[in-house]
Amino acid sequence: MTTTWKSGDKKSANWETNNLSSGTTISSWPRQQKLAGATIAGFAILGLLLTASACSKQSPEPALAGVSSPASTSPAPAATTAIVPTAAASPAPAKKTPKRRPANVTYTDANFGVSFLYPRKFALASGDKAQPELGMGDVPMNFGQAGGVAVATVALPSGSYPGTDFASAFFSVNVNRGISEQECAHFAFVDTRNADEEAVDAEKVKIGATDMEMTSNFSGNAIKQAETEYYHSYENGACYEYVLGLGTEGFATEGGIEHVDRDEVFAKLEKILATVKINPTEPEHMADTAFTGKVGGK
Repeated sequence: MTTTWKSGDKKSANWETNNLSSGTTISSWPRQQKLAGATIAGFAILGLLLTASACSKQSPEPALAGVSSPASTSPAPAATTAIVPTAAASPAPAKKTPKRRPANVTYTDANFGVSFLYPRKFALASGDKAQPELGMGDVPMNFGQAGGVAVATVALPSGSYPGTDFASAFFSVNVNRGISEQECAHFAFVDTRNADEEAVDAEKVKIGATDMEMTSNFSGNAIKQAETEYYHSYENGACYEYVLGLGTEGFATEGGIEHVDRDEVFAKLEKILATVKINPTEPEHMADTAFTGKVGGK
């Protein structure tokens, strides 16, 4: 049997052969494309990962910059620290200024109800020691009758008038309950320093709000002199006597010692007299000779 191949069959065979070869080609191309695409995609993902990694490494830098920002304000706490010592340091305690004592002292006697002010630097004597003296013996009381009691005496410092003939000066208080108001207006002796040495009557004076009778006396020799002023007032059923005295010594000569200004000395003593106050006291509460005087004021 003879097989006859037609051209058409040959063509068909060729087509099949071509198809087979082309099919191999076609089927292999897409695989390569896929591999290439996968490779490209892998590189792309790798690039993204690298980029992300790089960004993640760089991103803390702004954060670090942000953290360093408070460090730039660190001087602020330093300023606060500098203030702390100032606040903690307590101011030095102020020195206590010693209180100055008053220049004048108040003397008060409860028995006779008498009080007065005198300079603190003056010396006080009371009771039995209150009898004053001016270098010529004790200065006598000048009541018209006996029975006087010395209450208190304050004396100027001996060096009050340096370079002068000043020796001493004082202010004293005496009380006599044994005489009447009429008798209190009289004195045992009166001023005799007029030209004919006749006695001078006592004069009425007003010291503050109190009416008083006043006289003076002078005694002395070539070396010592004593001058006194006496004041009487009647209150609380008793006669109160106030004595102002000045004593001088030696001769005042040109080029030597000078006479002390007697008016100035008596002016100081009269200031004490002007402060005298008599508080009401019942006669039965007044002692004839007892004395309980005290000094007031600090």
